[in-house]
Amino acid sequence: MSESDPGAFLRRAARQEQFLAVVDREEATRRFHAHLDLTPRHETVALDAALDRVLAADVRAGVDVPLFDRSGVDGFALRAADTATASDTAPVRLRLNPEVLACGVAPTGAVAAGTATVIATGGMVPRGADAVVMVEHTDLEEAADGLWLHLRRAAAPGQFIASAGSDIGRGETVLRRGQRLTSREIGVLAAIGQAEVTAVRRPRVAILSTGDEIVAPGQPIRPGAVYDSNAAILAAAVREAGGEPVPLGIAGDDETVLAARVRQGLDGADLLLLSGGTSKGAGDVSHRIIAGLGPPGILVHGVAIKPGKPVCLAVVEGKPLVLLPGFPTSAIFTFHEFVAPVIRALAGLPAAAAETVEAVLPLRLPSERGRTEYVMAGLVRTEAGLAAYPLAKGSGAVTGFAQADGFFAVPAQTEMVEAGTRVTVQLIGHDLKPADLVIIGSHCVGLDLLLGALPGLSVRLLAVGSMGGLAAARRGECDLAPIHLMDPQSGRYNVDFLAPGLELVRGYGRRQGLVFRPGDPRFAGQEDAAAAVRAALADPDCLMVNRNAGAGTRILLDRLLAGVRPPGYWNQARSHNAVAAAVAQDRADWGMAIDTVARDYGLGFLPVQDEQYDFVVPQARRDRPAVQRFLSLLTEAGMRGRLAALGFKPGEPT
Repeated sequence: MSESDPGAFLRRAARQEQFLAVVDREEATRRFHAHLDLTPRHETVALDAALDRVLAADVRAGVDVPLFDRSGVDGFALRAADTATASDTAPVRLRLNPEVLACGVAPTGAVAAGTATVIATGGMVPRGADAVVMVEHTDLEEAADGLWLHLRRAAAPGQFIASAGSDIGRGETVLRRGQRLTSREIGVLAAIGQAEVTAVRRPRVAILSTGDEIVAPGQPIRPGAVYDSNAAILAAAVREAGGEPVPLGIAGDDETVLAARVRQGLDGADLLLLSGGTSKGAGDVSHRIIAGLGPPGILVHGVAIKPGKPVCLAVVEGKPLVLLPGFPTSAIFTFHEFVAPVIRALAGLPAAAAETVEAVLPLRLPSERGRTEYVMAGLVRTEAGLAAYPLAKGSGAVTGFAQADGFFAVPAQTEMVEAGTRVTVQLIGHDLKPADLVIIGSHCVGLDLLLGALPGLSVRLLAVGSMGGLAAARRGECDLAPIHLMDPQSGRYNVDFLAPGLELVRGYGRRQGLVFRPGDPRFAGQEDAAAAVRAALADPDCLMVNRNAGAGTRILLDRLLAGVRPPGYWNQARSHNAVAAAVAQDRADWGMAIDTVARDYGLGFLPVQDEQYDFVVPQARRDRPAVQRFLSLLTEAGMRGRLAALGFKPGEPT
């Protein structure tokens, strides 16, 4: 539903504000589950489709495994008592029976005293034999009266024989209800002759993305539109939780179309997920549709958590219906909080065990008072234990959940968490491994190029700015801290910021400058950056985009502005790319970025400063293999050429 009338938009938002009644997470879960029947349903599944399914009933063997006494080696079946005196100096001589027992051949004769029968691995042991000897311990003799076996080693009763039923006995319970089938269990089912199995039916989860602004990946994008990342994220998450995703595509903000797609989802699935339209905007359409579908309808709209406050939980015709926030991090977080447990229960899986670790927060963290905030964090190992770095990604970030090792909770009434506070981090997944190389500091596209040339290394990269990286290096929390900090007194880059225990490795030069849209008369005709800044400051409609505090670029900008705070100063982007995007999209008129990024975005560029992008290395970590590999890469001629091709100036090895 498009909205061109501001008054109508505000009136609609006011109606939704009255509807929104925020409850805490525990109350939301209680209301939701009170109206759900989470009893799993069963179905018969062919064995070749049973991987990862959950058994709905115990499985009993109808046959013995092995089905018969079976040889474990190539050799000869015989009576152990006949071999008691055998040795290398006095071998036992046994007559060889004419039968050869290959796999699948049923014996026709018995093994009498003083005889032996040729048998292959897996062959059926004949009557009378109670042991098998390996062919390597025998010699054959061809005589006028037939073939004779010379045995040089005594055999014990039962040697190299797997008895019938020794692995699985008929009537034995081999697999139990609730067991998840892996390749190992499927092998057991095949061994007892089962071609199918009774399993819990995977719940079908319909996924519908809503909003006029949503565009399917692969389609042309238009201004103001976004690609539908949520559908792919949620489909994968549904599979991880044990469900079967049913994609319904995208429905715009048209009530008739949306109602039809909701009905399609309810009719064809066990659970319906809508992504987007939960806040004060176009979500009014979804609410009206759900409200008209019958009781109990909407049970919760608004939970006191961050991210994910606008989540809406409903039950329609006995089926869960959940409206997830449109922002990716909010959507996936609320999915795992409220939807994944329902899918797991319907799939016959136990509740996911929450694995937690203790870590220290290395920097101060402000929080919004009034609701529990869940902070995505990257974990790095230090000599004192784990440090939890908050990831500076909003709920709209696609990478927020993907790049996090876990998250920790900030209580609802807390406005500031001090540096050094111990936090309990709930892991996302259960495979927390220390990265081979931990890099904390300033980000650069040249650094991306370097890391891409280190296959096989796991890297933890936290872009917190030059000052943040320098502080992390001082605390021993990283292997490398990329920085570009100029000392205003000496005019030198980086060397004056070192502390004891740190050393500086030369990286490469790069050029910082003002970026602007080509043809902008306030910049295009200027001789230098200083004149361009004067022209920008003289125009109150000329908007800048700044960089975040602690970034080396921010320090350079503040020096250039000499205390002036022009329009847009508090609009703080966290990367060179974000600055360039803001200017290219006409959300700002100028900012500061490196020339490499300016070229990528087709922007004009006025040089301000040639700077040095270097790497601070804690001396205690320099000899680590991953660090040595990275430092060696900096000096390789091929890599230096690739950096130069991007516009960087590789420094001399130090």
